Amino acid sequence: MAIRKHQSQTYITRPSYPEQPLVKKPAKQRNKLISRGEKILFIGLLAIVTILSLMIIQTQTAVRATTTDISLLEKEIDSTVKKNTDLSIQVNELSTYDRIWKKAEELGLKLNEQNVKVVPGQ
Repeated sequence: MAIRKHQSQTYITRPSYPEQPLVKKPAKQRNKLISRGEKILFIGLLAIVTILSLMIIQTQTAVRATTTDISLLEKEIDSTVKKNTDLSIQVNELSTYDRIWKKAEELGLKLNEQNVKVVPGQ
């Protein structure tokens, strides 16, 4: 280092080095956070999850539709059973001997024991 004095001020000069040409360093490859293979696997996983989700939704929809149909059929069966019960009660009421006898008298039928034939039972 050389010290120069110039008009009452002291300057310190640096030794000169020959300038080196700027050499570009090869660009470092960045370590990618996700590689291409991982991207493909991730997309495949998403596709599988989506397909399975759609299948589950479709199955649940079919189950609900079937449950609704079953409940409608059960209501129809209940109403038919109720009608059958009402009709069987009505048949029992209409087939009593007193009612049949009254209907026969209204129609002009009379009980004549000489016209009654006994059939032997089997």
